[in-house]
Amino acid sequence: MRDTAARTRTGTLPPTPATGTDPRVHVTLAHLLSLEGRARALTFLPRQPARSVLNGRHASRLRGRGLNFEELRGYLPGDDVRAMDWKVTARTGKPHIRVMTEERDRPVLIVVDQRMSMFFGSRHAMKSVTAAEAAALAAFRILDQGDRVGGIVFGDTTIAELRPQRSRRALNRFLTALADANGLLRADAPNVQPQSLTSILRAAIRIAPKNHLVIVLSDFDGIDDAADKLVSGLARHNDLVLVHVGDPIAQDVPDGLQLVVSDGTLQAQIDTGDAGQRRALTDMARGRLADVMGWQRRYGVPVLPLSAGEETLPQMRRLMGLGPT
Repeated sequence: MRDTAARTRTGTLPPTPATGTDPRVHVTLAHLLSLEGRARALTFLPRQPARSVLNGRHASRLRGRGLNFEELRGYLPGDDVRAMDWKVTARTGKPHIRVMTEERDRPVLIVVDQRMSMFFGSRHAMKSVTAAEAAALAAFRILDQGDRVGGIVFGDTTIAELRPQRSRRALNRFLTALADANGLLRADAPNVQPQSLTSILRAAIRIAPKNHLVIVLSDFDGIDDAADKLVSGLARHNDLVLVHVGDPIAQDVPDGLQLVVSDGTLQAQIDTGDAGQRRALTDMARGRLADVMGWQRRYGVPVLPLSAGEETLPQMRRLMGLGPT
């Protein structure tokens, strides 16, 4: 059974207190803002720790900031011949080189899935919460590095697009959009056809046509051949990082578990003691992950696995080759 139908929790998390918000079920703007200090240990610059999944040993190395053309001038002894402009040299009969300077910053686009398929958690938190926390941690660190940060936050029927800017006000708008989208997730939400990841990737290409760092945090529900082509295009012109947000129960479905799931209208019971049902759940989860890992093999796109079964920051530190806090 696809977890797009899992629009309620599995019953293994305690209920949300009547007097407040359970941070494992929903995030608030205040909670996201509180992550700023803890984000300083992370880095999204090209030079990564040796054990980081973003290091060249594991995937294509982040290319970092681009180059801007500054001037065309005559060749001087000691200049790098690789900078030679051969067309101008041929036209004038004198050697000329192109002088390039590194861009002062690099725009970063953080794409965060807050569809109902993400409103699922069996152990520590909802996948939607894990994705929101990881996005906030990344946004704080990227702005602190001096890079522009923006994002796309999307739910089943909503989308917020924020072009990368180098300002705290822009970052706050991103976090507010993230908290708002997360707050719409609830067990009694109307049953609607969710936005496809393909349409979101098209929006990402429109905002980040080239020379961006694009980070996509999702469970990648509903990917198809069109999404595959869009991922290929994004990876060709940008640094693309895919963060697959999963839940422990999807990777290792326990035997004898009784689950009740609903789409807001209909309700179904899943008995994992039934070998057929357990195998169907396992095959669905592994098949989706295999599709995402295929992008890593074909396009050199790093894939960072995040689990909703444990705290977000320690996982991100491990993935980036950092020690415990």
